[in-house]
Amino acid sequence: MDFNKIKSELRKEISIWIGGESKVTTSFIKERAQLFFARMKEAGKYTELDQATIDRIVNSLCSDYLGLGPLQQLMNDPEITEIMINGPDSVYIEKKGKRVPSQVKFESKDHLRYIIEKMISPSGRRVDESSPYVDFSLKDGSRVNVILPPLAVDGTTVTVRKFLRSIERAEDLVALGTINKQMAEFLVACIKAKMNILFSGATGSGKTTTLEVLSSYIDASERIITIEDALELNLRQDHVVRLLTRPANIEGRGEISPRDLFRNSLRMRPNRIILGEIRGKEAMDYLQALNSGHRGSLAVIHASDPDDTLTRLETMALYAGLNMPVWAVRRQVSQGLDLIVQQEQLQDGSRRITYITEVGELENDQIVLRDIFTYEVEELTEDFKVKGSFQAKNKPSFFNLFKKKGIKIDESIFS
Repeated sequence: MDFNKIKSELRKEISIWIGGESKVTTSFIKERAQLFFARMKEAGKYTELDQATIDRIVNSLCSDYLGLGPLQQLMNDPEITEIMINGPDSVYIEKKGKRVPSQVKFESKDHLRYIIEKMISPSGRRVDESSPYVDFSLKDGSRVNVILPPLAVDGTTVTVRKFLRSIERAEDLVALGTINKQMAEFLVACIKAKMNILFSGATGSGKTTTLEVLSSYIDASERIITIEDALELNLRQDHVVRLLTRPANIEGRGEISPRDLFRNSLRMRPNRIILGEIRGKEAMDYLQALNSGHRGSLAVIHASDPDDTLTRLETMALYAGLNMPVWAVRRQVSQGLDLIVQQEQLQDGSRRITYITEVGELENDQIVLRDIFTYEVEELTEDFKVKGSFQAKNKPSFFNLFKKKGIKIDESIFS
């Protein structure tokens, strides 16, 4: 008896019956399945099926039609933060910071493609031979990347980074150990004071989650413009305008880049601009915006430490082709950017903000960086747990700005 073959036949049967149905329900699927198996038994087929097997087939179909098939149980598990599919028979998960294999499997390559199409359809994006990779977001804010063969040599690869609703306030970051109370107090004050902050770190380090949490402290009266490649940010304020880039169509036309949207956003009377990720020429537009009075801008960049952050930002700004000398770009960085928040995922899977660093003035054409807080790793225990501590290093040079803006913050947190 071939479970997948029977399920495939039943799926075709139900697809025919769905017709103009605007909404498929569990009772509808079960009703059609009952008719299908009754007809099969009359014809002498599948007579060996017991009720338990039939129920398993029907429940599996319900999961496909009403959810995300085998993925649904992983999506429902609040402890799972990431799902990595390396073909229909290989599914890994990240749980409590550790990557481990899952027991979940897909019936076939076609079954995996069916679930992918179901995931991607609401986003308006596509993935096929002419466009073999894509980024998009699910309705719950989870971010998905898909890449097809032959680019993915061993089979269709899907990565789902789940949106974590359990992390909403700075206190949640403190409870997770990402920051301590003093750092939380400082970062919230910086958001309220409209400091320009760049969140940096490797993929999966949690920088976008941290940005989203801190953005919840932006005053509700402000007009916020977000610019993203895939809808990942879920801001809680009412006055939010979400702008989304668009890839080129099948003829290679119609692309809308982050740079296009960033330039347009400056004409939209924003109080804040949040850039989902700086990855190219838009870095120059970002720097020019920081230096033209657009305070309180937040952005994300991939970098390994604060020094590397500045190097990458400088390099991408030079890609814009404005023939500016390096010192001029560095001056824009030093005058426009206030703070770098560096985040890392450590060896034990935990996530920590390892540097909160002030961007200072130019000295001998080099930007001076001053660490405000750092995380110092002390040891890796025998059970592979990272032990360390947060350290206060320096009081920021802009501390008096908090008083001028009426933001209460205890000076002793920098001691």
